[in-house]
Amino acid sequence: MSVSKSVFGSMPDGREVFCYTIENSNEMKVSIITLGATLQSIVVADKEGAFEDVLLGFDDVQGYLERSSYQGAVVGPYANRIGNASFCIDSVKYDLIKNEKDVTCLHSGGEFSYALWNSIIIDSDAVEFSYTSEDGTNGFPGKLTTTVTYKLGENNDLHIVYKCVSDKKTFINLTNHAYFNLAGYQNGCITDHILQLNCSAYTPVDAYSITTGEIAEVKNTPFDFTVAKCIGDEIDADFEQLKLTGGYDHNFVIDEADGTLRKCATVLDPKSSRQLHVYTDLPGVQFYAGNFLEGESGKNNFPMQKRSGFCLETQYYPDTPNKCGFPQCLFDAGEEFSSETVFIFDTAE
Repeated sequence: MSVSKSVFGSMPDGREVFCYTIENSNEMKVSIITLGATLQSIVVADKEGAFEDVLLGFDDVQGYLERSSYQGAVVGPYANRIGNASFCIDSVKYDLIKNEKDVTCLHSGGEFSYALWNSIIIDSDAVEFSYTSEDGTNGFPGKLTTTVTYKLGENNDLHIVYKCVSDKKTFINLTNHAYFNLAGYQNGCITDHILQLNCSAYTPVDAYSITTGEIAEVKNTPFDFTVAKCIGDEIDADFEQLKLTGGYDHNFVIDEADGTLRKCATVLDPKSSRQLHVYTDLPGVQFYAGNFLEGESGKNNFPMQKRSGFCLETQYYPDTPNKCGFPQCLFDAGEEFSSETVFIFDTAE
C-alpha cells in the first residue's frame, strides 16, 4: 500500500489544491483532491486485467468550480433537498439558501463540495480531510467540525468514514456524490448496467423533487430493483414518479437498516464484468441515473452526456428535517455524527 501527494492546481485566490493517490497491491488507485474532499478517480481492473477510471469528473480545478454537478464531492452539512429551504429546531425557524428553482435548498448550497479542505496522510492506506463550517453558513445553525477519511483495502474496498460535531443542535446528513460508469468514464451510457437494490420501498417526490412523506413499496413498479435488472429497462416507463424527475432520482429505503453496516446495492457492467457493491450504516440511498447531465466537458474533454454515470448516495432521507415520520438526523450540540460507506469492486465470474 502507498499514498502519494501532488499538486492538482490552484484556487482562484491562489491557494493550492492537492491530490492524494492511494494504491493497493492489486494496482487499484483512488485519487482524492482537497477541493470538496472529492473523489477524482478510481482506477480498477476488469475481468481481463485492463484498467479503467470508473468515475466521471474533471482533470482540473476549473472544471470542478465551473462545470460540476457535484461529481465525486462530499456533500454537507445536509445532503439532498430540504423543502421550502427551511426547518425548525426547538420552535426556532431557520431559513436556508434557496439554490434550486429559488424554492429548495439542494446539498446545503454546495458549501462542503466547493470548500478547500485541510488534509493529512494518516497511514500508508488512508488520508483524512477536515473542514470547519461557521455558524449560520447558508442558514444552517452551528459551527461544525468535520473529518472525512478515505481508506483503501487490499480487497479493492474503499472505505469513507464521516465524522461531524456541531456546537449547536442541528441536522447533519453527509454523503459522497460520485458518478460511476463501470465500463469507464468515457464509455457512454449506463442504462445497460445491471442494478440490484436491497430496498423494498422508496420515498416518492413532488414536482420540486421534495419527498412527500410517503414510504411506498417498490413492488409492481419500475422502482423494483429487488431482483437485478438493467437500469434502462423501465427508466422511460409511463410512471408519474419517473416523469417528475426525468428518470430515477429517488431515495430508496434500505431493508432492515439498523445502524450497522449492510449491503444496499450491487451494480454490474456486463461488458467489463466489473461489479460495485455498496455498504452503509445509514437508512437510505439515493439512486440517480444522471438524468440531468447535458454533455459537460469532463476528463480528457470527454462529454458527460445524459445517463453516462449513476450515483448511489448513502444518506438519511431527503427533507428529513420536515418529515417527522422519517428516521431522524437531529444532533445535539457536542453529539457526534458518525457514518461509514464502503465501495467494494470486483469482477463477476
